[in-house]
Amino acid sequence: MTSQALHAQAFSLYREGRIPEADRLYRQILTRNPADGEALYRLALLLFQQRRPADAVAMFDRLLALAPGLAEAWTDRGGILQDMGQLPDALASYDRAVALKPDHAPAWLNRGIALQALGRFADALGSFDKVLGLLPRHAAAWRGRASALVGLERIADALASFDKALEILPGDPAILRQRAIALGMAKQPDEIPAGLEEMDAWHKRASMFHVTGRLTDALDALDHMLALQPDHPPALAFKAAILCEAKRVPEGVALYRRHAETVHGAAPVTQNSDPPHKQRHDAEQRAYLAAQGVDATGFHLEPGARLDGPAVNPGNRDDVARRWRESRPQIVVIDNLLTAPALEALRRFCWGSTMWQRPYEKGYLGAVPARGFACPLLAQIADELREVFPAVIGDHGLGLMWGFKYDSSLSGIPMHADQAAVNVNFWITPDEANRNPGSGGLVVWDVKAPQDWDFERYNADVPGMRAFLAKESAKPIVVPHRANRAVIFDSDLFHETDQIEFRDGYQNRRINVTMLYGRRTFHGG
Repeated sequence: MTSQALHAQAFSLYREGRIPEADRLYRQILTRNPADGEALYRLALLLFQQRRPADAVAMFDRLLALAPGLAEAWTDRGGILQDMGQLPDALASYDRAVALKPDHAPAWLNRGIALQALGRFADALGSFDKVLGLLPRHAAAWRGRASALVGLERIADALASFDKALEILPGDPAILRQRAIALGMAKQPDEIPAGLEEMDAWHKRASMFHVTGRLTDALDALDHMLALQPDHPPALAFKAAILCEAKRVPEGVALYRRHAETVHGAAPVTQNSDPPHKQRHDAEQRAYLAAQGVDATGFHLEPGARLDGPAVNPGNRDDVARRWRESRPQIVVIDNLLTAPALEALRRFCWGSTMWQRPYEKGYLGAVPARGFACPLLAQIADELREVFPAVIGDHGLGLMWGFKYDSSLSGIPMHADQAAVNVNFWITPDEANRNPGSGGLVVWDVKAPQDWDFERYNADVPGMRAFLAKESAKPIVVPHRANRAVIFDSDLFHETDQIEFRDGYQNRRINVTMLYGRRTFHGG
């Protein structure tokens, strides 16, 4: 067998998690060519996965003696040393990596984490800021930045950074827990709630059970938290998320709504500090609500009541099951997803609710369940999607859902993959609002994010994604916008908003709804 064939077979085994077999093949390659850099790199990673960190570092040293300019190898070497507790040596590796490649975000991130562990909070802050200068939507960097600020006792700034991380990963239990601790530090001793340590212990317990899929035990831990503080926002949002994943979606959505009304009920609809595109949206929405006889000077959610009849059109069931089974990659476009009453009711909810609180610089606004994107109708749709399309969604629980509302012509969501198993994306804006019927929808690429990429890499590193797709000769699948059209696809597929050109006017704004089911196989569970 040729070396090229051995490499292909070894990498296939590596991706499938067949570690000992991949290890043997890479060693066979090195027997033929001791200077094969790719084999040395892969074998170093395999040794670490086999819990042989010292051997992994030695393998990286062998590689770097041959190719000292590999920034990625210096970064991975540093990560293993950091895992072994050898922080000064890890920092030296990261410093070599960023000297070779100043825009290498993973090295800056790990460097920040190592510096923070050494108590060098100011230096750590600088590293995290380097990451955010390269990747502004890097959740781990925002979280690290917040932790460094806590170490510097800049609690107000830390809370703002935790909030930025939560905008990217809404409801993330680890970020919520750290933020709650920082909030406690910001208060005077007599203002700290009784039982804070007990609350934190139950939160950690819930997080551990959630990560390992023990959802019933996680809910029990959160109930203990809520017994101590019935309206504790992080516990409410966390419990809501777990209820949805446990296929108790109506209960979860009701709890999300309670959270939104508790936390955001007194929030103003707009602020002078909001970017112009949000101020423009909010002024249009106030005018729309005034015409409906609603005073929208404060937080307002439409009822979004459950329908007596079906919300998801059952007529698509068999055709969708067949196309999902036969498609490679797995992507299915469905027209007439919702019944007519459901479509109209969902439009009223999205037009009338002042939950569009998160502005994005590209020109769109986001709404998540914890901030009000929660109503009985959305719960009904989420459950019926699983019931009508069991061949697609299977037994997956609802992980996340959100809505985005767009300006008439500004940019949409950049390329990314999602941290889930199945992505359901659908549009509700009337067709006549779209000036260009051939666009305005979604571009899905026919190549998946590699299984060994972590969340930040497949969600925030757009240049890296485009380089990977070019290398793989990936082809785009363009799905034009249509009212009541859904695109259901494997969440590992890279996708991005197509060019937007919609008519002006509040009810012409493009609105899409996304529901994510299940967990990603690796780096997402």
